[in-house]
Amino acid sequence: MGKIKAFFVRVRSGSLKRFFRNLELVHEQSGRNRIVLFVDMVYSMLVHGIGYLDYLTFGFAYIGREQRRTYMTYNDNIALVRRMNQREAYPLLNDKLLFFKTYGAYMKRDWVDLQEGFEGFAAFCQGKDTFFAKQPVSFGGIGVEKIRLEGRQLHELYQELMEKKMFLAEQTIRQHPEMDKLCDRSVNTIRIVTILSDKGNANVVYALVRIGSGQNDVDNISSGGMYTLLSEEGKITMPVFCDKTVTYYTEHPFNGFVFEGFQVPYFQEALELCRAAAKEEPRLRYIGWDVAITPDGPVLVEGNNLPGYDMCQNHRFHPDHQGMKAAFVRAEAD
Repeated sequence: MGKIKAFFVRVRSGSLKRFFRNLELVHEQSGRNRIVLFVDMVYSMLVHGIGYLDYLTFGFAYIGREQRRTYMTYNDNIALVRRMNQREAYPLLNDKLLFFKTYGAYMKRDWVDLQEGFEGFAAFCQGKDTFFAKQPVSFGGIGVEKIRLEGRQLHELYQELMEKKMFLAEQTIRQHPEMDKLCDRSVNTIRIVTILSDKGNANVVYALVRIGSGQNDVDNISSGGMYTLLSEEGKITMPVFCDKTVTYYTEHPFNGFVFEGFQVPYFQEALELCRAAAKEEPRLRYIGWDVAITPDGPVLVEGNNLPGYDMCQNHRFHPDHQGMKAAFVRAEAD
C-alpha cells in the first residue's frame, strides 16, 4: 500500500504535460516504442518508487531489473530521512535564522535578524554595498532578494523588508575568482551530502556543483540552474545537466565556459567543513549542505533535511549504469 500511495502522490504533484514530454524525449533518445515506454515508466514509478523525470535522467530505458535495483529511489530516500533525522529538529535547518544560530561557526559572515530592531539592521548595513534579504522559511531561491544599498533610505528599506517578511539580512558572499568562471552572476554552490553513521562517523556520500544560468542571482535548479557530479578530487569530469531545458552541456550556454577539467578550489577543506558541521546536531544525521567557496576558503550557505537522491544518479554521470544506493548504505554503516 505504501508504494501505491507514493505513486499517486507523485501523480498528483506532477504534470501530465511534463510526463508526456519526458516520454517523448526518452522515445527520441532510445528509439523504443512509445507504448512500451509508457507502460515501463508507470511500472517504474509504481514498483521502483521513482518519478518520470527520474526515469529519464536515471536512464532506466537502457537498463534491466538488476541494475535498476542499484538506484536510490524516492521511497528509499524518504525512509532514510525518517530513520536518520528527528522531526522536532527540522526547524534548525528549515528556518534560516535558526540555522545561522546553530551553525554560525561554519557560516563565517555577518548577519542580522531584522525582528530585533532597526538599530541592529542599520549597524549591519554599515560599510556594505549589497546584502541578501531572505524569508526565514523559503525554498528553491524563492523569498530571496539581493539588495543594493546605493541610494536607499535605510528606514524605508527596513520597513519594506519587514512587510515582505524578509527578516534575515545576510552578508553577500564574495565568491572565489575560479568559481566566477562557471557563472559570475550567482554564487555557484557545492552540494555535499553527509550521513552521521551508526558508529558516529561523518561520511560524505557525494558532492555536486550547482551552476547558475547567468540569467538571475541564484544557482537553484528550480530557477534554471545546472549541476554535475564532482569527482573525488573535486573536478568536473562529466557533462552538466539542466532540468529546465532537459539538456546536457559541455560549456555554459550563457558565457561559453568549458566545464570539463574545472577544479573546485578548497574542495577537500569543503568536505572537512561539512564533516565537522554534521557532528553538531546528533538528531540530524542525514544532511545536504550547500557550501560556497570564497577566496579564503569554504563557508556554509544552508543545510537541507531532505537531501536529494536524484541529481547524483543522473545516468550520464555513471557510464557503468550503476546507481548509488550502495554508497548510501555504506555511509550509514561505516
